[in-house]
Amino acid sequence: MSKVLIIGSGISGLTCAIECASRGHHVIVVSPFPSERSQSVLAAGGINAVIRDGSGDSIRQHIEDTLKGGCYLAGEKAVTGLCSSAPDIVRWLESLGTVFTRDNTGDISTRSFGGQSYPRTCYAGTATGKQIVTALVMEARRYEGMGLIERRLWTDFYAGLIRDGICYGAMLYSEATGMVEAVTADAVVIATGGQNSLFGKTTGSTQCDGYAAGKLFSQGVELKNLEFIQYHPTSIVTDQKKMLISEAARGEGGRLYYEEDGRRVYFMEDRFGDRGNLMPRDIVSRCIYETGRQVWLDVSFLGRARIMERLPEIYELCIKYRGIDITKESIPVVPSVHFFMGGIAVDLRHRTNIRNLYAIGECASMYHGANRLGGNSLLAAIYSARTAAADIGGTSDGSPDWSGMVREEQIRLNERRKTVSKFPVMYVRGMLSDTVNSSLGIVRNGSTIQSGIEDIDYFLSISDKICYDRSELEYFNYSLAGILNLARAVLTSAGSRCESRGSHIRSDYPDTDDSLKKATVINYDGGKFTTRLVGEDDYEG
Repeated sequence: MSKVLIIGSGISGLTCAIECASRGHHVIVVSPFPSERSQSVLAAGGINAVIRDGSGDSIRQHIEDTLKGGCYLAGEKAVTGLCSSAPDIVRWLESLGTVFTRDNTGDISTRSFGGQSYPRTCYAGTATGKQIVTALVMEARRYEGMGLIERRLWTDFYAGLIRDGICYGAMLYSEATGMVEAVTADAVVIATGGQNSLFGKTTGSTQCDGYAAGKLFSQGVELKNLEFIQYHPTSIVTDQKKMLISEAARGEGGRLYYEEDGRRVYFMEDRFGDRGNLMPRDIVSRCIYETGRQVWLDVSFLGRARIMERLPEIYELCIKYRGIDITKESIPVVPSVHFFMGGIAVDLRHRTNIRNLYAIGECASMYHGANRLGGNSLLAAIYSARTAAADIGGTSDGSPDWSGMVREEQIRLNERRKTVSKFPVMYVRGMLSDTVNSSLGIVRNGSTIQSGIEDIDYFLSISDKICYDRSELEYFNYSLAGILNLARAVLTSAGSRCESRGSHIRSDYPDTDDSLKKATVINYDGGKFTTRLVGEDDYEG
């Protein structure tokens, strides 16, 4: 029996835990909060799969749409595996009790999403993620009852137990005790989501801050395609965050427009025809940016009955946070950072360049190339988890003694708690998000990227001197250096790609350069950030 340590308990982490447990492995799932508070619950629109016979759609077309949407940067082998497995994944979710919306024949309903040739997004209203998490939690509890899955809540990842290119487990931090401990395992799976906190207000959860990727990067783990950051074209701004207006609204027929001289200009339809509102997200976001105006999304013409049947969560969200009745009024929308195509570099089996260390879900870079299609994120979360679980097996040959390392880290933590400076850590984190936003907007250039790198280098130079903010969780304090390293890697990757492709748009390099149709891999060695280009399907770590 192998011992598997999974960091993160969203959809990818839960799926991997269930799959490993079904193979007889003992699984420890680590997360600061219950799965019901993971970002996965926020996933609204649906999951892509070709489930209709006779619709004209095909798995081959799903593959082609995914490759095209990602500007042919994703590996064809990886995408073929993803799309070919999609129908079985939906059937598996059904078998676990996921409640999908049904049509009048009793079949799972599908809707259109951006960049798709056919309606193939299976959904549960606009709360698909919540339904899937609920089903996975219940299945995981069954294995918990059998003693095969163990949960460690209120616990954070601190560092990998890595030596000579091999991962033996992880150091974990408990907010309850203020102590660090070493947990050894035969395999470690990182399932910590994206990097939302780098940008401050986004559509995602601030729990997903990229620290695990940043810390592991400093320990020798390679990262990939960090420059590709998806802006979702439709969100509404609130005091707390940017709230996602799901692509489902446009899938049901919603129309984008701006006002000029007292009339509506349906700019996406004028430019791309009837399906203009359902172009891929990078294109819609860029078009909104180029208008330089307030853009509106109108679904009111669909009628109250259809809106309440098909888009109830969007109705409730707009009423609650902005007082907007979408059955009568248009929604003022803005693009927002939403998804990260880049992350930890993995091969086709989701292995990193460190032996026994895997990465899955949004924190891993694999299937989406330069831009992700809506509906493919939930699919990739589950498929990547199953792929990693299928590769995990056997037991390690023992682990070194980590007691000295743990003792040193605990001493370092205790000393850092005494640090005093005029800049509390949360202030610096706020400054960091300002820097990253100004450097990596929808359109960026070499000058703003370089300016951001210089700012982050300064933050890194003082990170050990920044005082602890005792009003915050200790995690926010000790994670700062890892997040700064990740931010530096993101900007370095963006600076190295001298072209425009998908979600990476540079005003100083507006054209696409086919000689750069490869993944950007970045590594860290003694403070030096080095990039290289690698074919997606060719990456072996």
